Amino acid sequence: MGRWQPDPGGRLQQAALELYAERGYEQTTVAEIADRAGLTERTFFRHFADKREALFRGSGELEQLIVDAVDAAPPSATPIKAIAAGLAAAGAIFDADRRPHSSKRQSVIDANPELQERELVKLASLAAALADALRRRDVQDPIARLTAEAGVAVFRVAFERWIQDDSDGDFARFVNEGIAELRTVAAG
Repeated sequence: MGRWQPDPGGRLQQAALELYAERGYEQTTVAEIADRAGLTERTFFRHFADKREALFRGSGELEQLIVDAVDAAPPSATPIKAIAAGLAAAGAIFDADRRPHSSKRQSVIDANPELQERELVKLASLAAALADALRRRDVQDPIARLTAEAGVAVFRVAFERWIQDDSDGDFARFVNEGIAELRTVAAG
């Protein structure tokens, strides 16, 4: 693949995922990722701070999509309904075409503690952003923080179910099921 091809960041991300799945994260070097993508190491570091970040490209955009949907929820929405609306909006990214990529990516993360740690940092950032969005809706702490953390738990379970699903189930369905199950647990 020539260096003139478009989307070098996407090519590097795809090359990293393929190599991590084939060889393992620890055994893969930045040089090998760049070579697989037909690019240089310098180009890699223009797009990513380190080789972990090649798996987390787009997490900021996902977070912003979810937060924007919470902000756009009707003023009458309860905190958990606003969070549910935000999480369901992630279905715009997590569609059926993306499921194989997401499944492979999660397998790579699950196989490496360093990547699991990075995933937890990203989820903590999402929880903080959700709590801030709820505070903008005049939800006070600790309710804002507790609802945001519960929302992240629902997100994680919904994501896991979605990547394992072999039907045409959309991501929002798994979010809504998770919210309903959370309500059952909280009521019990």
